[in-house]
Amino acid sequence: MPKQRMLLTSGLSLTLRNWRAFVWTYVLNVGLALLFSLPLHQQINDITAHSLASQRLTGAFDLGTAVGVTLRLSKGPGPATASSFFSIPFYLLLYFLIVPGTLFCYQTGTRARLFTLLESGLLHFWRFVRITLITLVVSVPILIGLNALQGLWSDHVHETTVGRPAFLMSLAGTVVIGLVAAVLRVYFDLVQVYTVQLGKIEFPLIPGKKGRPERQIRRAFKPAWRAFRRNFFRLYLSFVFVALLGLAAVALSAWGAMQSLAQPRVLPMFLLAQLGLFLMLFTRFWQRGAETVLVEDNPIPVPVPELIPVPVVVPVAVTPSAPVIPETPPTELAPEPVPEPEPIFEKEFGGHPEFGVPLPVEPELGEPLPVEPLPGEPLPIPPEEPLPFED
Repeated sequence: MPKQRMLLTSGLSLTLRNWRAFVWTYVLNVGLALLFSLPLHQQINDITAHSLASQRLTGAFDLGTAVGVTLRLSKGPGPATASSFFSIPFYLLLYFLIVPGTLFCYQTGTRARLFTLLESGLLHFWRFVRITLITLVVSVPILIGLNALQGLWSDHVHETTVGRPAFLMSLAGTVVIGLVAAVLRVYFDLVQVYTVQLGKIEFPLIPGKKGRPERQIRRAFKPAWRAFRRNFFRLYLSFVFVALLGLAAVALSAWGAMQSLAQPRVLPMFLLAQLGLFLMLFTRFWQRGAETVLVEDNPIPVPVPELIPVPVVVPVAVTPSAPVIPETPPTELAPEPVPEPEPIFEKEFGGHPEFGVPLPVEPELGEPLPVEPLPGEPLPIPPEEPLPFED
């Protein structure tokens, strides 16, 4: 069971830790408002500069003169009308950059610098554009149908009831439309928060599927619906309570500004009005913080890809065997020839290898062996034979 935190207190703490986010948002909104209100200022100046009725505005605020100026402005298109049309794309661009950057800082704890907000907003820009288009496609038909029913209800109330009860019954229909719009707003806020969370998750690569899962916003609708359904009452009541606080801040600041209309100075009225807008913007960031706390308590489960078993080949050590030599029949070796003994030459008998005179050949078998002379006897003198080189 995931840990569930208090949405109001935890969301407020998260918003205060990232106070730079809504301060930068307020500064950019005021800057755009001042920039695109210059043509309106010039057009109002052209109307009131040559009018005697405008002299009543020099000492205090006059409601009749303000209504007359508004009617003059609505008679034809002017530079103020053109600037209001041109301001809409800039406000949308600011929204698509600041909101995802703020949610990124909420979820990661990164310091909400202007560069960080814009960088994160660029990473999620087209995802938030698609979510906004889907929100319009779903919400506009529902709200148009409810508005048509509200018209029928108001006609029925005016036909049957008068006075304060008629006003309260008509107001009840308007409140119902606002509550239904809040339901749609809460759900699609969760889709945006889950989309930013998807961008932080490293999904494993699934073979055979194209596209990066963290960029597919369709993956955020199912977990957003699950968290919205399981935590409907505490999330919805927290959202409505913070929204009522913002409306109360705007109402009090407007009441204070109306009390200062009779004063000749405009600065106190301007500061009171800006204080109310600042508090209303803060409550919107508080709602975002509460939704982020809920998303962190119910994160998106990371899918684990199914592992396909891969056959593992285990190497087997094979010892090389000795080569098999075919058996051949033994061959009889021929007897080696015995070399004949070389003739022995002796100098005593006149034999010398240089002269080619061999010694006497040993007698064959059966012949008498030569008898060696006894000591003291003279050696027998062989007959002299002519030398081979003598002619």
